[in-house]
Order: sequence, then structure tokens, then C-alpha cells
Amino acid sequence: MTAEGHAALDSELKRLKTEERPAVIAAIAEARSHGDLSENAEYHAAKERQSFIEGRVAELEDKLARAQVIDVSKLSGKAIKFGATVTVMDEDTEDEAVYKIVGEDEADVRAGKVSITSPIARALIGKEEGDVVEVAAPGGAKSYEIIKVQWL
Repeated sequence: MTAEGHAALDSELKRLKTEERPAVIAAIAEARSHGDLSENAEYHAAKERQSFIEGRVAELEDKLARAQVIDVSKLSGKAIKFGATVTVMDEDTEDEAVYKIVGEDEADVRAGKVSITSPIARALIGKEEGDVVEVAAPGGAKSYEIIKVQWL
């Protein structure tokens, strides 16, 4: 994953541990004080939220422990690989799009970040400026011409 993606996961983990976890513990204590737990909806909702938070904390700790952080600014070359920012042009509509190839946990298509495992990223890997790639999209195959490869 990129350093930016690692920082985002680390930030989420810290927020869960310092804000969400104490808030849910307080909510459980408050719900307990209302009496009979068997029919206490607030208590069950708070316990469910606690279960979700603990599961997410464990998942984030595992991902961060196993993560390989790659400094994209130190990458270069003409061939597209992980971390590249690629400008492509749709050959049918001549619309341009910019995609940054990132790890699965960082992917956000609206922000132009595509997962290394996505169809577009898999089609782009190993190609260079000027190449044309075919991407199997849900609406059918699309052709893109690679306009520019950057390492930002």
C-alpha cells in the first residue's frame, strides 16, 4: 500500500481506539443502568456496535502489521506499475480520465484511485504511454489509449 493509504488506516485505527471504543463502553454502562438486560434494546445495540468496533480494530491492526508500504515518489520508469498515476483516453468518447493504482484498502474510484486488482489496473500494468488497452467492463469491453504515466 502507499504511505498515504497506510496513514489513513492508522488514523482510522486511532479514532476507533480513542473515540469510538470509550463511547460504546459508556453507552453499555448507561444501558445497563436501565435494568433488565434481556429486553433492553439500547444495551443490545451498544453491544452490537462494540462487536463491530472490536472486529474492525482487529482487522486494521492485522492489515497494518502485514502492510508493505511503498514510497511512490521513489518509483519511476515508463512501464505502469503499482503507484503510477495514469491518464487514459476512452477511444469511443475521447473522454480523459486519471487513475492512480493503489492497494485494495485505498481504492476510491470517485477520487480516481483504483485497486491494483481492478480490471482497469490489471489491463494497465506493464503497459506504456501510447499503448492501447482493452478493459472488460460490466457494460462490455472498452478501449483506452494511455496518454501519460506519472509518479506522484
